[in-house]
Amino acid sequence: MKLKKPQFWDYKKPNIFAYLLWPISIILQLLNSFKKIFISKKKFKNIKTICVGNIYVGGTGKTSLSLKIYEILNKKKLKTCFIKKDYIDQLDEQKILEKKGKLFKSKKRVVALKNAIKENYDVAIFDDGFQDETIDYDLNFLCFNNLNWIGNGLPIPSGPLRENFKNIQNCCNIFINGDLEKIDNIKKKILDTNPKANIHIGKYVPQNLEKFDMNAKYLVFSGIGNHKTFLSMLKINNFNIVKDIEFPDHYNYSKNDIDKIISISNNYNCKILTTEKDFIRLKNYMTDKIAFISSKLEILNEEKFFETLTKIYEQN
Repeated sequence: MKLKKPQFWDYKKPNIFAYLLWPISIILQLLNSFKKIFISKKKFKNIKTICVGNIYVGGTGKTSLSLKIYEILNKKKLKTCFIKKDYIDQLDEQKILEKKGKLFKSKKRVVALKNAIKENYDVAIFDDGFQDETIDYDLNFLCFNNLNWIGNGLPIPSGPLRENFKNIQNCCNIFINGDLEKIDNIKKKILDTNPKANIHIGKYVPQNLEKFDMNAKYLVFSGIGNHKTFLSMLKINNFNIVKDIEFPDHYNYSKNDIDKIISISNNYNCKILTTEKDFIRLKNYMTDKIAFISSKLEILNEEKFFETLTKIYEQN
């Protein structure tokens, strides 16, 4: 059973629970550092590699950015594929990537990459993998969402970070998405830590608004990494949300869950709306009563972003 992340992870400052767990965080960070001593990253010459990763656990828009990069490179006639570690609880993201292009997946990313090389792909986009020490990527992007940002700023289990925030010094390209509020404060924090950081900004834009009655009331639910971002996008586009329900990331819905959602919607006399990722995980339970909204990542300065991408395919 998947659990929601602790609320105190996203407090602006660490609380007593975070400090109580701090010794465990230190031990885990030391173990990770120790492991890196025995692993050497490998550079692959026959294919260009782009890693779209994060240090905040979940909900940073990695898949959306991976799709956007694919779209840009595909227009340049580069034979591009996706690579994702084969986690059984991420079938929703795998299906979304497969709808767009070729996905190679394996328990080990390096195995999936070698399979892509065998099929003569020019570029491999890794949806996640910044913490994978086996591959020396040609280009890295670290994703953050401005709503959760870095939470209380501490590593797991004291906070939501997969590694120390100072490690953004190892990545030149930072991508921020969300509702674009308080971006200046975030950019300052990034540049104070990594003055050479190349910061890109994006926002989510709904793709199928014409299908929805904007005069209707809606119950909204999701089991994604950043429920707040989904709500924010809907509110910006004038959806009348009377009730929202948040489930854990990659939640595996049961018939009982859907029955409860439908019952609540009947009490509120409203329609039901969710994300495309969640809709995939509904297993056809009463999907005729539930609609999903598609969204697309829009990059604010796409020309600058494109210039960053050109670095990989202009290299010899």
